[in-house]
Amino acid sequence: MFDQITPFVVELAASPLVYVVLVALCFVDGFFPPVPSESALVAVAAIAATSGQPVLAGVLVAAAVGAIAGDSVAYWIGRRIGLARLAQSRRPRIAAAFAFAERQMQRRSASLILVGRYIPVGRVAVNTTAGATRLPYRRFLAISAIAGTAWSATSVGIALAASQVLHEPLVAALVSMVVAGGLGIAVDRVIGSISRRRDARAARAAAAIAPTTGVPTTDVSATDVSASDVPTASTAPVAHAPSATPRIVPTGEIVRP
Repeated sequence: MFDQITPFVVELAASPLVYVVLVALCFVDGFFPPVPSESALVAVAAIAATSGQPVLAGVLVAAAVGAIAGDSVAYWIGRRIGLARLAQSRRPRIAAAFAFAERQMQRRSASLILVGRYIPVGRVAVNTTAGATRLPYRRFLAISAIAGTAWSATSVGIALAASQVLHEPLVAALVSMVVAGGLGIAVDRVIGSISRRRDARAARAAAAIAPTTGVPTTDVSATDVSASDVPTASTAPVAHAPSATPRIVPTGEIVRP
């Protein structure tokens, strides 16, 4: 059934409806992997590169919009289901894949999402896990926009190259993975640098506020000990000095002149 989708899209290459079909295919492929969006996109892009119809830029934009929207659907599905239900799969390999994605999501979210966009089943697992782990949607959408645009541009670029030289799908897949990995590393480094700078600013702000709160910045333990060792007026023993008034002690003797 799904094998007939690509020939159908190719037949629509000269029609404006091809853009709508591409958006729909890439959208559904974001949360339903059996839909062959990659093959349809590359085929239509190759026709556009050789015949001029449809417009190549329109093909790129349509695929990117559909991919971003489909990834968002997978994200919200994961957010609705929750990580506990995703990890409790009856298949150990699927459960292990979700467990691994959970561990890596907070550390390498950009790399996972970007690389996962080039893997039909991987993109669904990664995007669903992103929602289940409560990755902020604004951050996810930003990374997903980069991933969807890069995926669409790479597919179009592969189609252009294929129309000239390449004819092997394995070569196309390898090029896609290399590009995705490079983008993932670059985006992760940028995000990490921004996070470190934000943390440094927060630390400087906290250090500037500390003196105004009345909290001493030195160790007060030594001061407390020395103060407790000093006797106060109420606790120190009072030494009785000898009285200045002479005392007369009777001895029984008579003083003679």
